[in-house]
Amino acid sequence: MSVITFGELLIDFVSLETGVTVGEASGFVKAPGGAPANVAVAAARLGHRAAFMGQVGDDPFGHYLAGVLRAEGVDVDGLTFSPWARTALAFVSLRADGDRSFMFYRHPSADMLMTPEDVRVDVLSRYSILHFGSISLIARDSHHATLKAVRTAQHHGMRISYDPNLRLALWPSADAAREGLWAGFDHAHIVKISEEEVEFLTGSSDISRLWRPQTELIVVTHGPGGATWHTRQGQAHVPGFAVSAVDTTGAGDAFVAALLTQTLERGQAYLAHLPGIVRYACAVGAMTTLKKGAIPALPTRQQVDDFLANNP
Repeated sequence: MSVITFGELLIDFVSLETGVTVGEASGFVKAPGGAPANVAVAAARLGHRAAFMGQVGDDPFGHYLAGVLRAEGVDVDGLTFSPWARTALAFVSLRADGDRSFMFYRHPSADMLMTPEDVRVDVLSRYSILHFGSISLIARDSHHATLKAVRTAQHHGMRISYDPNLRLALWPSADAAREGLWAGFDHAHIVKISEEEVEFLTGSSDISRLWRPQTELIVVTHGPGGATWHTRQGQAHVPGFAVSAVDTTGAGDAFVAALLTQTLERGQAYLAHLPGIVRYACAVGAMTTLKKGAIPALPTRQQVDDFLANNP
């Protein structure tokens, strides 16, 4: 039971204060991140074999990030180091409610230059689920690398997961972002999407346009309001957990990791267990908001079990 993720690995510099802009912050906490990398570490902390595939710069930040993943038990055999560009950085400012805004330094960053030739097919074939997001679909090279990873996963009969993670500032325009996000749906069996992203893509809360022939499950997240799961047989809402959020960075990625690892544990009949699976994912997502940063805040399996025992 194993998960490999594909995409960006970067460093989030999270502002020390809440309610300030990046420019107003007096300092920042260095936190390793990048949505697919967060998912890989979260899956490992939840007790599953996990890997990350992507590209960082052949620079101190890139090697630091590789070391962080290795220390978490994440397989980095599919990680490459570019001599042509540096590791991506993101400066994150926090609002009073713990939500955040981003300023990215990637002009270009190493992850944008990953090519299909950099994709390690032998590494991909070791895993059960491939998870990817929309950020690697933005630049031409990484877009083609992502599609190669997806097609390789399809060839090996892997389940494919997609998060249309909207970062509008990274796209040339809203129309380009909309077109790019749509591309990922054509390959995914499992989709995790926020209600804001549904609205952005469809202009409404109707998810009917998101379905593709191979789609098995769509889960719409509502932040502290929980999540709604949709299958072809029906749907249901699962409430969230009331916590005092410090930083929401990585909460959606933690949710994805919990969702995927729980589906692995349930096997082919996982759709019959969605109320429990999605509740577990909501708990993991909520717990990730209790600390600053993404990877530093991800909970272990034992911590999740304790949290659920105290929040029946």
